[in-house]
Amino acid sequence: MTVFDDGSPAVVNLDPDLLTALRRAATDAARDGVEFFVNGGWRSPEYQGELFREAISTHGSAAEAARWVATPDTSAHVSGRAVDIGPPAARRWLSEHGARYGLCQVYRNEPWHFELRPEAVAGGCPPMYPDPTHDPRMRR
Repeated sequence: MTVFDDGSPAVVNLDPDLLTALRRAATDAARDGVEFFVNGGWRSPEYQGELFREAISTHGSAAEAARWVATPDTSAHVSGRAVDIGPPAARRWLSEHGARYGLCQVYRNEPWHFELRPEAVAGGCPPMYPDPTHDPRMRR
């Protein structure tokens, strides 16, 4: 779905400031010939739990799964404060220009995951965490 697909729950339930920043960035990226897709936005707690259980099955333990998928209690997707962006050209564009809009890649191992960091507009994006297990917000 594109950032402008307002009928999708993944977009409708996003934080309004995040959605505004995404729309601005997508408009400017389009001028550069780059199209954004929101591959994942808002998620219900139930769906996030399903993703976490699948990650445990794939990675063998909850500790290893946590490097890739947050629990429903800690996920920025459940709160509408994170998006997964594609295709790769859009991720590259956003990695290079995202701070201008306050959009930052948060985890080094997840180049598709972006969150709103309004302070980035003035000071640039903060350093990335290697993976979600290093993010203090994940330790609830």
